[in-house]
Amino acid sequence: MGSQRPPATSQQSSQAQKKQQSISGFFTTPKPKRALEEVASGEALPAPKRRKESTDDHLDDDKPAKERTGNIPEVHLPSIAPITANKPDPKTTGRTSKYLFSSSPADVTVHEDNADEEEDDEQTRKLKERLHEKFVKRLGKPDSIADIKRRNHFITEETQDGEGAAEDEDEDAEPEPEPPPKAKGRKGAATKKNTSKLTPMEKQVLDIKRKHPDTLLVVEVGYKFRFFGEDARIAAKELSIVCIPGKYRFDEHSSEAHIDRFASASVPVHRLNVHVKRLVSAGHKVGVVRQLETAALKAAGTNRNTTFERGLTNLYTKGTYIDDQEALDGTTPGPEDRGVAPATGHLLCLTETRPRGWGSDERVQIGLVAVQPSTGDIIYDDFEDGWMRSELETRLLHIAPCEFLIVGDVSKATEKLVQHLSGSKTNVFGDKARLEKVEKPKTMAAQSYSHITTFYAGKMRADAASSSQVESSQETGTLLHKVHKLSENATICLSAMITHLTDYGLQHVFDLTKYFQSFSARSHMLLNGNTLTSLEVYRNQTDNGERGSLFWTLDRTQTRFGQRLLRKWVGRPLLDKARLDERVAAVEELKDGQQSVNVDRIRHLLIKTRSDLERSLIRIYYKKCTRPELLGVLQTLQMIAQEYAHVKSPADAGFQSSMLNDSVASLPKIADDVVQYLERINAKAAKDDDKYSFFLDEHETEDITNHKMGIVAVEHDLQEFKAVAAEKLKRKKVDYVTVAGIDFLIELDNAQLKNLPASWAKISGTKKVSRYHAPEVVNYIRERDQHKETLANACDAAFADLLAEIGGKYQAFRDCVQSLAVLDCLLSLAEVATQPGYCKPEFTDHIGVDIEGGRHPMVEQLLLDSFVPNDVHLSSEGTRALLVTGPNMGGKSSYVRSVALIAIMAQIGSYVPADSARLGLLDAVFTRMGAFDNMMKGESTFMVELSETSDILKQASPRSLVILDELGRGTSTHDGVAIAHAVLHHAVAHLQCLTLFITHYQSLAREADHFPHGELRNVHMRFTEQPRNEQGEPDITFLYEVGEGVAHRSYGLNVARLAGLPRSLLEEAGRRSSLMEGVEGRRRLGFLAKAMGRLVEGGRVEEMERVVAGVEQL
Repeated sequence: MGSQRPPATSQQSSQAQKKQQSISGFFTTPKPKRALEEVASGEALPAPKRRKESTDDHLDDDKPAKERTGNIPEVHLPSIAPITANKPDPKTTGRTSKYLFSSSPADVTVHEDNADEEEDDEQTRKLKERLHEKFVKRLGKPDSIADIKRRNHFITEETQDGEGAAEDEDEDAEPEPEPPPKAKGRKGAATKKNTSKLTPMEKQVLDIKRKHPDTLLVVEVGYKFRFFGEDARIAAKELSIVCIPGKYRFDEHSSEAHIDRFASASVPVHRLNVHVKRLVSAGHKVGVVRQLETAALKAAGTNRNTTFERGLTNLYTKGTYIDDQEALDGTTPGPEDRGVAPATGHLLCLTETRPRGWGSDERVQIGLVAVQPSTGDIIYDDFEDGWMRSELETRLLHIAPCEFLIVGDVSKATEKLVQHLSGSKTNVFGDKARLEKVEKPKTMAAQSYSHITTFYAGKMRADAASSSQVESSQETGTLLHKVHKLSENATICLSAMITHLTDYGLQHVFDLTKYFQSFSARSHMLLNGNTLTSLEVYRNQTDNGERGSLFWTLDRTQTRFGQRLLRKWVGRPLLDKARLDERVAAVEELKDGQQSVNVDRIRHLLIKTRSDLERSLIRIYYKKCTRPELLGVLQTLQMIAQEYAHVKSPADAGFQSSMLNDSVASLPKIADDVVQYLERINAKAAKDDDKYSFFLDEHETEDITNHKMGIVAVEHDLQEFKAVAAEKLKRKKVDYVTVAGIDFLIELDNAQLKNLPASWAKISGTKKVSRYHAPEVVNYIRERDQHKETLANACDAAFADLLAEIGGKYQAFRDCVQSLAVLDCLLSLAEVATQPGYCKPEFTDHIGVDIEGGRHPMVEQLLLDSFVPNDVHLSSEGTRALLVTGPNMGGKSSYVRSVALIAIMAQIGSYVPADSARLGLLDAVFTRMGAFDNMMKGESTFMVELSETSDILKQASPRSLVILDELGRGTSTHDGVAIAHAVLHHAVAHLQCLTLFITHYQSLAREADHFPHGELRNVHMRFTEQPRNEQGEPDITFLYEVGEGVAHRSYGLNVARLAGLPRSLLEEAGRRSSLMEGVEGRRRLGFLAKAMGRLVEGGRVEEMERVVAGVEQL
């Protein structure tokens, strides 16, 4: 024992020296009693808790001398006495020297003697640093560095392992963090554990968000769908729901480092479709993140202890949202949407190249592809456009897309036009359109050609013609040949659109190539953007609503798909006389047979067809249809087919019109297919959306049958187990109970638990009874749940196969629905034709418009008073142009608009509001009406006016109707008159188009003298002028009738009086007007006197003409 003592003493001395610095700091803490007791008992603290000497020395040296010397006798002397009482050398032993003050010579001596033992490994060094950090925290005062760091969240949490007993003693001074952390005021916030650590679910959301940064994610969490971060803030604003504050950024920014959770907002599962539709309608891209595994299958798998796997299962935008039967096309708008006309639901992709290099925006080549995923319609075009982008504007106004996809960079003019048309909710589309851009590499043309070739060739190779309906369209040649005939720009757009829609699972819409249409196919009248706006074809100019538009006037349809077809008819009047006569004849037959059985049958069939079959069919094709919806579609199609089951050929339909007979005859063709599908379905289960009983027993798949039998077997075993349980409990009988949704519970009285097996798990209970699950029951339930989950998957797979099979018949079903839509449109036009004052238009081969008693179709329906009818007679062989003058508010614009609208209605196939109408087919209607600038394009009012006029003069043909309203008013009088004069002469003499020219420049009336055969005629809106009243103002009465001749005054002061300008202002304006008229009259009289003098002297013909002109002006 004696020989072994010195080394032990030396080792203890080395430890004591190092521990001296560590323990000395704790003597300054508020409660040193327990620490002193440990020292007195001789317990050496663990070595890893020693602090760095240099740090403690400096801390001690910084104290005042009085404080240092006062601590030595109070702390060290009492603790040394009991420990060193029986030691031979208290100055040199380890047990005494370790309690010496650091500044004593003994401390230095020991350190010098044991230099090797002072070397610490890396772990010890880290633990010492951590101990020092904790010491500084405990030492800190309100103004100390430690407290400042704590307030600013720079002090992190220590790990719980490796904590020494001495540090844990002072629990009141610094509570240890325990989960959940106990926060105490401000200090508690700093001591929360792992503030920046994300939960596994939040990591999943973050990973998906990084892949889809532009998407608003809706995440399935239990029985709710939740939004996180910035998505929650946006959703709360759009949906008017509560957002719980938290982190809004997804990049772990330091500004939110003190927040330990994401901001969140939630919606219930059953309201998901409603909220997604609202977000999509607001222009957001929404992604639905669902759990990819169920609880029962997860419990049986190897990953039972991990978080539920989640993934992005659905992606929606305004143009691709087809998951809801109530479409986004606004056919059933809410209160907040009232008066706003909807977009058509088209998704439009456009790209642009510059034929003359990259220098100028003036001429560009634009390619576009527009697809309507909800109906399968596809429009493509490739055209050259001028710097006004009028061609592009025309197409955008016709298609009215709700979403844009721009490929590559486009010119500033194109970008400004798209931004202007899509930028606000009160634009011409009637809704805010979504805008998205994708890059365009230099080799995109070749890549696109290869992409679409692979896409369509793959479809054909897979022999999918029967299921995906890939077939050549009405044109000759194969499908691939048709696609390859597209231009380079259209090919780029088609490829980009296929790629874009693949993210949404809608790329199969491009299989339906029968519905590919070129916008530029000239089988229809051209109505450009100005014409659509000026004539209010789709929406009025007052509030951009549908009420008061031509479409609103003609729309008497009963079905949504019929309404969409009528919209196409209204925007594309026919140019083919044979087709037009056929359509008008069908309308006439329906009008005349309003009370007949055949027409009644069609009307009642349309009234009973409430669902949107066109959209439902495309949802079936995309496999997004629900079971109740599928049942409804098939039953509706069956009803339609059975209504005309007796019609075997068009001759059996019972109409004279071939158009009606063909449409009716195509309805019963689908009967066999529909009945075959319905015979497999259990109607009650389909109506209740019961996937397990959806198919009748004889039509169930083998998987469904096997899993159902497995469930029955397990439930049989559960019933058999009741006898075993009764035997174990020594009871005659045991029954199962179900409480709070938990099945197969065995309920026992609390006084009869004597024979209860220890392996049974208590699930719930009351004071009187307890409910248990036996281990065997738990296993059976788990097995049953696994069968149920697998059965659900098998049922979904079988339903998807059925949808794919029905999708194979898409063309036949779509043709049937299209025929029904044609009947709906014809019946709508027939109902319009029954209104009083409407007549059947006649079409002639020569160019002209001959209307007797024509009226404005929309104004007469909105006016309380009767509309004053007017005549117009224009012919390419006679009077080609009318120069219309008259007072302000005299009815000039209404007159020329009524002529254009009657011509358009006639070529739609509708009856027209006139006593009689004989028309030659017009190839276009052009209008230049109204004064407005275009700040978005940087164009002044006069610039817009002349640019539109320039486009009209370039495009108009002798078969066009051109309307020019007050051209030249945006500049000085002389320039305006000169431009108007030149344009009028060019239109009549060179273009030889049918022209209606409104002006307040009376001097233009002399232009008629240059056309001795009456090609240009002067007419005016008639009015009467009564003698001046008591206020000295003339009393003007507008007659709204067209008369021959020129109106030499515009009566602008009369309009100013009606507008309510102050009387003093009117009086001053009247005086100035009279003064200027007097000056001008004297000037003209002087000119006339001089001209008369020259005529008397010379007698030339030119002088005679000047005299006549001067007399006319007077």
